[in-house]
Amino acid sequence: MSKYRAIMTTTDRERITGKADVSDEKRYQAIHRVRSRIEELETDVEVLSEHHPELLKELREVVCDKE
Repeated sequence: MSKYRAIMTTTDRERITGKADVSDEKRYQAIHRVRSRIEELETDVEVLSEHHPELLKELREVVCDKE
């Protein structure tokens, strides 16, 4: 079964965690890409809110603190 990415690709994860031996510029680029995806997530939340609130609830359960 193929695995989907969420906000980060495998490469993004490796660069951000320092597991990949890359320049600071490459690490910054990965951070910038992830930040851009987070901004797009806002639109996804609006769509889910209007058209599939149950999926939005599942997303919130994963993303939001449960404290």
